[in-house]
Amino acid sequence: MTRRLSTRFLTRRVVGPRGDRGAATAEYAVVTVAAAGLGGLLIKILTSEWFQAILRTILEWIIKAALSFFGIGG
Repeated sequence: MTRRLSTRFLTRRVVGPRGDRGAATAEYAVVTVAAAGLGGLLIKILTSEWFQAILRTILEWIIKAALSFFGIGG
């Protein structure tokens, strides 16, 4: 009886579908590492002088356009 249960368990385990018990944890780990990398990259870009100069130029252009639209700017 014990041998029969053991064979039956092994047969089901080998033939049956594999579980995805660890897949979700691995996916969360990959997404977490990717998010941390993207966050680091964004911090580096957003705090650079190059990006701040571009952002300043764009904001100045928007403010000048808005002021000239309302007839305030020269």
